Parts: sequence; C-alpha cells; structure tokens
Amino acid sequence: MSKKLEGNGRWESSRMMLPEHREQYLQMKAAQSEQPRAQIPTREELELIRDAVLLPMMLSVVDKNYREMEASTSSLKRLYMVATNVLLNRIHRDLARVKRELRNRSIKVFEDERVDSALHYHFVCRGYENQFAMLRDVIRTEMSVRMTKYIQEMTAALTAG
Repeated sequence: MSKKLEGNGRWESSRMMLPEHREQYLQMKAAQSEQPRAQIPTREELELIRDAVLLPMMLSVVDKNYREMEASTSSLKRLYMVATNVLLNRIHRDLARVKRELRNRSIKVFEDERVDSALHYHFVCRGYENQFAMLRDVIRTEMSVRMTKYIQEMTAALTAG
C-alpha cells in the first residue's frame, strides 16, 4: 500500500474535485446566497404578533359591554358609554398601528384552531414560520392588565387637562 493511502494520507488524496462537480458546487452556493434566509422574529415583533391577537379580542369585549350599557337603565349610563367609546377608539387606534407595523415588516398571523383551554395561531415572519398558543386564562389576565393601562391613561389625560 502506498504511503498516501496510510493514516492521514487517505484524506490528503481525496481533495481533488472534478470540474463539473466544482461548477455544480458553485451554482448551488450562488443559489443559496440569492435566497433570503428566514429570520427569527425579534422580541418586538413577537410582541406585535401577540398584540395582533389580543387587541381584536379586547375590541369585541369592550364593544359587547358598550352594547349592554346601551340597554341599561343605570343613572350613569351616559358617562359609561362615553368612557367606553373613548376606550374603543384607543384600542382601535392601537390595532390599526399594529396591523400597519405587521404589514411593513411582512408578518402575517393566522388563527389555527380553538381548543377548550387555548387558542392556537400560526405566523409567518420574513420566511420564518412558527405556531403559538395562548391559554384562555392568560388571555383574560393580559386583557385585564391592558384595560387597566388604558383606563389609567384616560384618567391621567382627564386630570392633566
């Protein structure tokens, strides 16, 4: 057996590449570099995706409460309806901002399925695809926290103005 085929020599002798293989290799590398790589979404983008799911739910809950208040005979009905209307406008404004930002960043969010305890969603972000689920309890808690934040902003605007 020759010295080239012993020990590390086996690998030394296999470094030769045929010209047609080299061309195929270079074409494959060029095609890979032309294709945009899927980028994992940033934390901010994931928050936008979460907002795109939560804000429509909040909008429907507040709208439902507004409709119930219309039928109410409460003495503070007018106050509650005006406050609810301001809240609806703020949520709608934020939802429009989130949708515009998702569109600018080429992110799409789809609802997959609703299971008893969770809602499942699918999203595509610049070629990166993934799924996530939100438990109904987490959704309720997050909506409550956000409603509190909106109400605090409204009251701060009233006391400042």
